[in-house]
Amino acid sequence: MRIPLFAAALIAAATFAAIPSHAQQAPAPGARPAAPLPYGLPISLAEAKRVADAAVAKAAFPSAIAVVGPGGEVIYLEKMDNSNNSTSELAIKKARTAAAFRRPSLFFEQALAGGRVVISQLGLTAVGGGIPIVMHGRIVGAIGASGAPGSDGDVAAAQAGLDALK
Repeated sequence: MRIPLFAAALIAAATFAAIPSHAQQAPAPGARPAAPLPYGLPISLAEAKRVADAAVAKAAFPSAIAVVGPGGEVIYLEKMDNSNNSTSELAIKKARTAAAFRRPSLFFEQALAGGRVVISQLGLTAVGGGIPIVMHGRIVGAIGASGAPGSDGDVAAAQAGLDALK
C-alpha cells in the first residue's frame, strides 16, 4: 500500500526532529531544546566567491564547490578542471540539504550509517560536504563540496570555505 507523500514527509520530519544534531548539545532534563537558527538574507555574491575560493584552494581532488542561499538558490558554483561530471550537481544538492535542514549533510550520512534514520522523499543528500553558512546568528546559505573520494575531503574543503568568512 502506498503512503501519500505528505504523510511520508510528516513521518520523516518527526524522525529527524527526534535526532539531535551533533552541532547541538542535548538540553538539560526538563529543559526545552534550543530553537533552530533563523534564516537571514542570502549571502552576497562577493562573500560566496570568497568562500568558494578558499574551498577550492583546500580541495585535494578536482571538485565542484556550490554556495546557495537560505532557500537553496544557487549563488555561486565553481567546477574545477578534470572533476567528474557529477560533482556540480552533487555539490548543489549537499549545499541545499545543509540549508534546508539547518545542519551539515554529514549528519544525515552518519545517521543513515548508524541506522538511526530512514530517508524518504525529502530530497536530502546524505553525504558529507554540505555545511550551513551562519552570519550574525542567521543562516544565510550553505556551501557544498564534491569531488573527493570520501566525504572527509569534501567536508574539509567546505569547512575551509567557511573559515574564510572569519
